[in-house]
Amino acid sequence: MFGLPRSYDRPRNVRLDTLVRLRWLAVFGQLAALLVVHFGLEYVVVPIWSCLAVIAVAALLNVALRIAFPKTQWLEPDRAAWLLGFDIAELAALLYLTGGLENPFSFLLLGPVLISATALPPRMTLLIGTFAMLCATVLVFFHYDLPWETPHGLELPEIYMVGVWFSILLAIGYIGVYTWQVAEEARQLSDALAATELVLAREQHLSQLDGLAAAAAHELGTPLATITLVVREIERMLEPKSPYADDVKLLREAAQRCREIMAKLTELPTGEPFDRLPLSGLIEEAAAPHRNFGVSVGVTLPPNRAGEPVGARNPAIRYGLGNLIENAVDFARSRVEIFAQWDDDEVAITISDDGPGFAPEVLDRLGAPYVTHRRPEPRGTEADGETVFGLGLGFFIAKTLLERSGAKLALINQAPPLHGATIRVTWNRTVFERPLPSPPLEPAVPAA
Repeated sequence: MFGLPRSYDRPRNVRLDTLVRLRWLAVFGQLAALLVVHFGLEYVVVPIWSCLAVIAVAALLNVALRIAFPKTQWLEPDRAAWLLGFDIAELAALLYLTGGLENPFSFLLLGPVLISATALPPRMTLLIGTFAMLCATVLVFFHYDLPWETPHGLELPEIYMVGVWFSILLAIGYIGVYTWQVAEEARQLSDALAATELVLAREQHLSQLDGLAAAAAHELGTPLATITLVVREIERMLEPKSPYADDVKLLREAAQRCREIMAKLTELPTGEPFDRLPLSGLIEEAAAPHRNFGVSVGVTLPPNRAGEPVGARNPAIRYGLGNLIENAVDFARSRVEIFAQWDDDEVAITISDDGPGFAPEVLDRLGAPYVTHRRPEPRGTEADGETVFGLGLGFFIAKTLLERSGAKLALINQAPPLHGATIRVTWNRTVFERPLPSPPLEPAVPAA
């Protein structure tokens, strides 16, 4: 299986252009709010020049970033965290000049924290969230009065301000964690689906090798026959004691060996009717690689084989069933049983083992990426060809590929006194027997 790293193991860079655009949006929003309050509502007590200076610093930073870096620049997590920290400090300075936490715009302190939770590692998000909480706490005690139309301004009760402060801190913590969890699950699903596509592409490639080999053997048959004929003519023309006799004999034997190899290649199943196979053949193809590992793998078919469903030779189904059988063999003590059933409406394959069964704490979540009941094991690398165990990614890939073929999966533990896990895979018979869609035609490449 193609091993992909967990999403939190890979760098999480942020595009600079994204942060710059968001900061421009904040600058224009802050400027509009300031001008409306000062000139539209005529709250002249607002320190407008100080506020404009703070906004100008943010705008100048954006201009400097545009000049220093290209639009396609990606920032490392630590640099992106510094820019988000600047956004929090700039907003905190504006709130200090316009009422502190009494200002209804104080909840905008959440913005940079949410961006960090979505795009940056948890450590960076923790630091940015802590900085935002610190700024909110300072603003409780130190700030200019909130502009108000009464002479004495607006005096909110202390208990209310404590509630506002606590709600902001709670929102930063809770919404930050919630946003990180949602983004992390989306990243994991994206990685898992990418691994699924890689596995499917590899299986499709392997399934096409037989046809390519047979086609190559067919095309090479004529020139090889010509070579054999010419070698025989040369052999007849040479004297028995010629110094080249042994070389020509060796060449003739090599050509004959090539013809024997190509004769075997032309016997490989290709095209109709080999693009389709009965259910029993599909099960045998999936189960064969997992025999001879100390666990008996038995296949049970109905006594009456009449009307056996015949489906397309689908690499997705073969890989998915093979992965489920492999898991059963890994956990079985001595035996894995595969049962096949069908009728006019449904095709079903049941895989059972006599192992410990599914762990109860993960039974309802099996099939999601990175959910497993294996013990952690050293991870293989793509170079050494080892499977990445312990992440639950293989089962997710198998489940996804089977569901794409129209299958439904049910996972249960066998009822006592029996023990072990059972997986039932079912298809609508019409869906199982439909042919594979033809691959899209590649556009012709114009000659140079």
